[in-house]
Amino acid sequence: MKRNGRLPVAVLGAGLIGVDLAEKIMRSEVLDCVMVVGRDENTPGLRQAADLGLPVGTRGVASLLDAPGPIAMVFDATNAMAHAEHAERLRGAGVKLVDLTPSKVGRMAVPSVNGTEVLHCDDINMISCGGQASIPILHALTQAHRVEYVEVVTTAASPSVGRSTRLNLDEYVETTQDAVRDFTGVKDVKAILNISPARPPATFRVAMSVLGEGFGTASVTAAVSAAADRVRSFVPGYRITACVVEESKVFVAAEVTSTGGRIPRYAGNLDIINSAAVHIAEQCAAVAPARTGTETS
Repeated sequence: MKRNGRLPVAVLGAGLIGVDLAEKIMRSEVLDCVMVVGRDENTPGLRQAADLGLPVGTRGVASLLDAPGPIAMVFDATNAMAHAEHAERLRGAGVKLVDLTPSKVGRMAVPSVNGTEVLHCDDINMISCGGQASIPILHALTQAHRVEYVEVVTTAASPSVGRSTRLNLDEYVETTQDAVRDFTGVKDVKAILNISPARPPATFRVAMSVLGEGFGTASVTAAVSAAADRVRSFVPGYRITACVVEESKVFVAAEVTSTGGRIPRYAGNLDIINSAAVHIAEQCAAVAPARTGTETS
């Protein structure tokens, strides 16, 4: 299904996430964005996609199923409640899904942790922006230390949080907590999401508090630094702003600034989840046969 060596993909959802995602796909050397789909022709995001020269559809999944050319992969940038229906309808058409909603329908993925393990799954879930920013660090810490409790506090600027995310606040928190448990093995996990009304808008950040035993400054610093470097390979604006180590407690803070595209620098929440999704999709494209995806989630 590759065209001129590039995999034809589409974006379902034309909100803040969907439009930035489409722009990132356009910069990819291995993905070809063939359509951006919404449900209202007056949606600003669809107008922006059209201005970028991309074909647009206004009938949701129906526009994808009736597309004139092949689509191998769809990025679902709608909401968690809708994803299960989208997955059912598109799976029958042999389309691989990369889910940017906190639906937990597909296999949860963090590129720098389990990216190579999910490439043949039909439905890949990108968890949440907070999950993408925190799990690489938390996974690295739990590989080398005994951890009993994890708390993740995510702060995103209000202008960078779209309608779909606001509809999914409960799912966002629950999915982030479940993903942290799955990737770290720690049962006692708490996730908090703050939507900041501050002016100027606050840069996206995630604060991680970890309780356990035997933390050493050298081992913690090495684990955090290596994990951050792996994330930075596809999210250049990711950086550690604090790493405080005590014998039974570690505090790590990370910020993400957007680099490139139309979204403002403070909207690192959009940048990290979209960059992670595109990175996973490019890896899928690299191993894709004539027909993508043969393994279910």
